[in-house]
Amino acid sequence: MPSAQVIPGGPVEGNALSSLSLLEVLASVPDPRKRRGLRHPLTAILSLTVVATLAGMKSLEAIAQFGRDRGKHLAFALGFRRGKTPAKSTLSELFRLLDVSAFEEAIRRWLQSRAEDDGDDVAMDGKTLKGSADGEVPGVHLLSAYAADADAVLAQLRVDAKTNEHKAALRLLGVLPVQGKVVTGDAMFTHRDVAQEIRQRGGDYILIVKDNQPELKAQIEAALHDDAAFSPLPA
Repeated sequence: MPSAQVIPGGPVEGNALSSLSLLEVLASVPDPRKRRGLRHPLTAILSLTVVATLAGMKSLEAIAQFGRDRGKHLAFALGFRRGKTPAKSTLSELFRLLDVSAFEEAIRRWLQSRAEDDGDDVAMDGKTLKGSADGEVPGVHLLSAYAADADAVLAQLRVDAKTNEHKAALRLLGVLPVQGKVVTGDAMFTHRDVAQEIRQRGGDYILIVKDNQPELKAQIEAALHDDAAFSPLPA
C-alpha cells in the first residue's frame, strides 16, 4: 500500500495528519527574505519561536534570550547550522516580512495533527490583544476559533480596519472543519450569510443574543412568536 502524502496547504490523504511534525508544517511557510547572505534557515527560526512561546516567552527579546540560554544543543536540534540562534533584531526584521496567514495555517495543521479529537463544538470570538496598541495605532484585533475539548485555537484571523468580525468570520469558516460540529458565537455573527456558510459546510450553530442587544432580541422574538412556519412546542 502506498504511503500517505502531505501536500503543504492542500488536502491530506489517508492518516497523514497523525504523522505531521512541527518542522514539517513550518517548512511549508514561504521565506520572504532574499536568499543571498542568509545566516539562519527560516524553519529553524520559526521552530525556535514556537518552542519559546510554548515555554512562556512573550516578547522577541525573551525568545532571543531563550535560544541563547539553551545553547548549541537546542540550536542544532531546531536546524540552526552554526549552533547559534538569532538576535532580537533578526527576529523583528523577519516577522515584519513574514506571511502571517501562511504561518497561521501551518500552526493550525500541526495542532490538529496533535489532537486526537477536537470535540463537537467550535467557539468563534474576537478580542483585541492586550498591549498591542501603540499611540494612535489601534491594537491588533483577532478573530479566533477555539475548540474547548482540545484546548486549542484551531484558526485565527486578523480583523483590520477595512473589515469587521462578520466578514472575517466568513473567511474563517472557509478553513475550519465544521462538518458535524456546532459553531457558537455572540450577536456579532447573527447574519444570514454566516448561518448559511455553517450549514452548507455541514455544521450547526448557536448564536447568543443577550439583553444588551434589545432591538435584535426583539426582532428575533417577533420572528419566532406564533409563526406558522415553526412547529409548536411539545406540551
